[in-house]
Amino acid sequence: MGRAVAWLVAAVVLVTAGCSGPVGGPKASPSLFRGATTKPSPARPAVEVENSRPGTTQWKLDRKGPNSAIEGYADRIAVRSGEPFRLFVSTTADGFRAVAYRIGWYGGTGGREVWRSPAMPGRRQPKPVVTRPLNTVTAAAWKPSMTVRTTGWPEGNYLVKLISTAGYERYVPVTVRSTDTSGKVVLVNAVTTWQAYNLWGGYDLYQGPTGFADRSRAVSFDRPYDDAGISRFMTTERAAVVFAERMKLPLAYITDVELSTEPRLLTGARAVISLGHDEYWSKAMRDNAIRARDAGTNLAFLGANAVFRHIRFASTPHGANRLVVCYKSVSEDPLRNRDPSDTTQDWRQPPDPRPESELTGLAYDCFPADAAFVVVNPRNWLFARTGVRKGTSFPHLVGVESDRLDLSYPTPRPIEILSNSPVQCGAQRRTWANSSYYTVDSGAGVFDAGTMRWVPALAHSKRFDARTWRFVEGVTANLLRAFAAGPAGRTHPAHDNADQYSHGGQASSSD
Repeated sequence: MGRAVAWLVAAVVLVTAGCSGPVGGPKASPSLFRGATTKPSPARPAVEVENSRPGTTQWKLDRKGPNSAIEGYADRIAVRSGEPFRLFVSTTADGFRAVAYRIGWYGGTGGREVWRSPAMPGRRQPKPVVTRPLNTVTAAAWKPSMTVRTTGWPEGNYLVKLISTAGYERYVPVTVRSTDTSGKVVLVNAVTTWQAYNLWGGYDLYQGPTGFADRSRAVSFDRPYDDAGISRFMTTERAAVVFAERMKLPLAYITDVELSTEPRLLTGARAVISLGHDEYWSKAMRDNAIRARDAGTNLAFLGANAVFRHIRFASTPHGANRLVVCYKSVSEDPLRNRDPSDTTQDWRQPPDPRPESELTGLAYDCFPADAAFVVVNPRNWLFARTGVRKGTSFPHLVGVESDRLDLSYPTPRPIEILSNSPVQCGAQRRTWANSSYYTVDSGAGVFDAGTMRWVPALAHSKRFDARTWRFVEGVTANLLRAFAAGPAGRTHPAHDNADQYSHGGQASSSD
């Protein structure tokens, strides 16, 4: 659905390097993070060993500046360790360098430098290309700036920091993906959602120059991220990755693309963790997650609004699965007559409605939301050692989008409602928000936080007080530790209380 582009044959500047510090850096061991064990993997260092290496805070941006000052993208969303990727960089400066940081705990520093380029000549790349009629924006005329070798890079999430000679900085995210998830907790980067909100070039899946009508119907990974795009990792995923690594769990790392394209990848996985804002799902993503759940793999959704938009993938000149197609309207989708099961309206809408609650347990309900998280089921194992009682509340923890129990949609049973929060949704509507836990016959447990602010609380956002930080950390530690041990429903079966909260009411019996 595009045109051939000649820039794919452009010359590439080869850059090779590897930079890793010695083992022996700082690590924390408070009681919250004790109890998990890690078996070293022959394919990579154990997470505990990796995080004992010296970390740095230099991964943070010091001087962001305007997009045009320096920006770039990679021609691979995810690579296996040792595979190369190309960087496409545009800058108004006469030169730049690139530094790759692996994101993790590292004694609280948050990252480790694993590679840096030599000084590179800068160039201002051509303007964005908009392809009609889908209003797809790409950097189609850009020339590659360098090839990056990832030899020796451990699996994980990476931010490649571009630094211009003028001192401006921007990120290019890359995942060094796992090829084996057996026995591991799998962290999934929601790259399709990052791209859906990426307004670089003036178009995303929500708006174009005049608003919703001329939005993109397909968005490409062949372009840099703007602030709205990269913030999906920074604010709703990064802190959960750091927290999981701090717990020394056996971890694996993938993106939405691998979840969609590799149905056997989750074989033997202990848990799959949707890290935060994970809105855009393909049919194969959903099918593979359900298949894993029904084989005993636990699932956790550490956000809200998950599995809400139906997408499909297509190719770009850089390769397969680099175009996210989402018309948001069945009448516009050319598949409406040929394959109505894969048209790209919301999942809960006709012609083949499959509400998100079938997988998450809850239904997306509100934006904008701002409410306290109110505990109604304090005896649930997820709240162990948090000190909560029925009615304990945590101000502002529910928002800015929220989920709730809605039994008019298909809902797995037994499902246990953990919190019940009155919500004023915008200026007009009163509703409620929930968090939940359900179990299935395979023994798998499924948790839905029901709020987009769960991971920001793990990041110690100033929106919340320290009491809220400690609560979210305690629940998340209980969750990850149990999920890493195997099918959680075998030791922690859900005790159904859905009927008591189906209309937002408070349960009359003691929980």
